[in-house]
Amino acid sequence: MKIRTQSQTQGSVLLVSLLTASVIGIALGSYLTLTSNQNQSVFRSMTWNEGIPVAEAGVEEALTQIHYYGTGATNFSASWTWGLDGCYHKKRSVGADGAYYDVAIKLVEPPVITSTAYVPTPLTRSTAFGMILGTASSGATSNPYVKRRIQVNTSGGSAHGAAVVSKGPINLSGNNVTIDSFISTDSRYSTNGMYSPALARDHGDVITNGKDGLTSNGKPLYALDVGDADIKGHVSTGPNGTAHITSGGSVGDNAWVNAATPGVESGWSANDANVDIQSVAEPFSGNYFTPMPGQIGKVKYSYLIDQSGNYKLNSTLSGKILVRGDVTLWVTGDVSIGTGEFIEVAPGASLKLYVSGASTVIGGQGVVNDTGYAKNFQYYGLPTNTSIDYKGNSTFTGTVNAPQADVKLGGGGTTDYDFVGSMVANSVTMNGHFHIHYDEALQPAIPNGYLVASWNEVDANTP
Repeated sequence: MKIRTQSQTQGSVLLVSLLTASVIGIALGSYLTLTSNQNQSVFRSMTWNEGIPVAEAGVEEALTQIHYYGTGATNFSASWTWGLDGCYHKKRSVGADGAYYDVAIKLVEPPVITSTAYVPTPLTRSTAFGMILGTASSGATSNPYVKRRIQVNTSGGSAHGAAVVSKGPINLSGNNVTIDSFISTDSRYSTNGMYSPALARDHGDVITNGKDGLTSNGKPLYALDVGDADIKGHVSTGPNGTAHITSGGSVGDNAWVNAATPGVESGWSANDANVDIQSVAEPFSGNYFTPMPGQIGKVKYSYLIDQSGNYKLNSTLSGKILVRGDVTLWVTGDVSIGTGEFIEVAPGASLKLYVSGASTVIGGQGVVNDTGYAKNFQYYGLPTNTSIDYKGNSTFTGTVNAPQADVKLGGGGTTDYDFVGSMVANSVTMNGHFHIHYDEALQPAIPNGYLVASWNEVDANTP
């Protein structure tokens, strides 16, 4: 019997099986490689994204330090280390994955914060497409880090960090408007604590978070309309904002403005303002007195407050008001000071005036601050206080912190002594002759009030 073999057919089947297995293996390997690469990409993206919150944690650490302890060199604990770069540094771990930040505070005025995040990458070192400002450097080869860095410029606090701070537009188009600064607590820059033109400084900064727009009739509405004003200080608007200045305006340092140099001096303007302007909270919840009328000699006062403490008035504040103690007065209604009326703060006294009413109009003799110091009269507009119109005939010496209010300053006297202090508002408009003198002594008077003015990611490779 002759037996026929199938060796050729069996060999073909085996070859096909091997080829099929190879194709499946290659496909499976490609799929696994693709999955691995995708997984690596996701992990790198997660690591990259984690860098910003880690760096921001460092910023929060620094802000907490300067908020509670200030910027004095003696106020930094042993956990902060003085570096050769002229900054105080602090490192702190964040989370359980080994991420940490190195935050630095540069003690200029106002301080600058730089925070660098180090986040362990799950991969070996490689170039990360799109991660232009980040690096996988630092640390041991077996545990490289993705590094990202942010830099924060601060302002001296929403209430007293500049001459004028606003959420929206600022219009300085009045006649003969000037803004500068002095220091009431320093005899080099004041006369018996009072402003003197000969001793004026150039820290009368004007800041708005606003951007350009259009008026109702289609005309340009600039974030900051300097006009012909002379500003001894920096000006800053929000992104897409313009500090518009005409041929008669001058912005810069003392030498620049004193020489009547037109325009803005190089380095004295910016458009990266992002000031954190916080709303005013109610001053107290209970345990207060009700202000009562009184008389001294022949003068009858609508309200005579001669004892220190908390006071609350559930109606409109008007008439003649005299304060002779350290007083916090909360007015739940409007403020309306008319002809022959005034708010007077006696020598040695102080008044913190909180207003809930929508409208505040101060005319007549205005606010008479007999102490001569802006810190002794502080106006606070609660969120429902949306309009302030100051028409007083006397010099305004004090501070205004009314983030939701549109502030109008009208008139102005015949001297340079019009407005001494600082203001925060929703918008600011000046009419007529007006001079603003920012008292730099206000900044420490409101303890450690530093806030974020601008936030930027910077190159993490620089020293």
